[in-house]
Amino acid sequence: MSAACLGESMPLPSSVADLVRQFRAQKPARIWSLIVTLYGDAIVPRGGSLWVGSLIDIMALFGIDAGHVRTAISRLASDGWLTSEKRGRASYYRLSKRGEGVFLAATQRIFFDETPPFDGRLRLVLLGSGLADPAGLRRALKDAGCAAFSASAYLSLNDLPPALVRRRGLQVLRVPVDAGVRAVAAAAWKFDTLAAAYDAFVDRFAALEQAPADGPLAPDAALVARTLLIHAFRRIVLRDPGLPAVLLPPQWPGHAARRRAGAIYRRLLAPSEAYLDAHARNTHGPLPPPGPDLARRFATGD
Repeated sequence: MSAACLGESMPLPSSVADLVRQFRAQKPARIWSLIVTLYGDAIVPRGGSLWVGSLIDIMALFGIDAGHVRTAISRLASDGWLTSEKRGRASYYRLSKRGEGVFLAATQRIFFDETPPFDGRLRLVLLGSGLADPAGLRRALKDAGCAAFSASAYLSLNDLPPALVRRRGLQVLRVPVDAGVRAVAAAAWKFDTLAAAYDAFVDRFAALEQAPADGPLAPDAALVARTLLIHAFRRIVLRDPGLPAVLLPPQWPGHAARRRAGAIYRRLLAPSEAYLDAHARNTHGPLPPPGPDLARRFATGD
């Protein structure tokens, strides 16, 4: 499909156009990040490779011009997130092995509600005085999934890596969960900020959960809505530590957000895939059909 053909597309319905305006209003807009979302969500399940012309056409649905798309692609390639293949004058891009690995791990968090194992006790990590490299230790604790609730105290769901435990000046205690520990966990993992983000997500996409008055979304509008849905949900979920229910407050808004994301995604899946069937191309022509894993996404969302 050529960019000229896109000029014949129907205008996006207001529910989707509003989402596009909100995305475009973000400063910076991070077009490169939206492209990564599109690849990980929609292109990887269909072989992973996409002709740059197809990508430009898809981004045009968001009101993003070809120049900005090419700039974003260049950045992603130079940063090692995309790899390219040339066939004559045509270029085809796919996520690099690094990019696929990162999004594969993210896929489990985004589409499948899997709570990590928890033995009922949090690890309380205390930093003593006289540490050789306190800044480096704090970075290592953060990388290990620990959350700070003071300059010298951290919480972790699981045991620390042995190399960290052996660090001089570090003390690790196992503490059972009670009301006081829950309050500390809420502060350490910034529940208020995370809950507000989930509430905003639910409000932002509420219109898509209801059947539009003018009928089902067209394939192009469905792909735009699906991409923006996952783009927004991904940014929140990957900040969520995925704590077990025993640590979460009652009526945790993350559950409602996941249910809404799943309901909307399932509604958008068929028409958005129809757009890819008709218009997206790789080195062999039309994209191959997705595997069965695509239909399993958000399977436990309701």
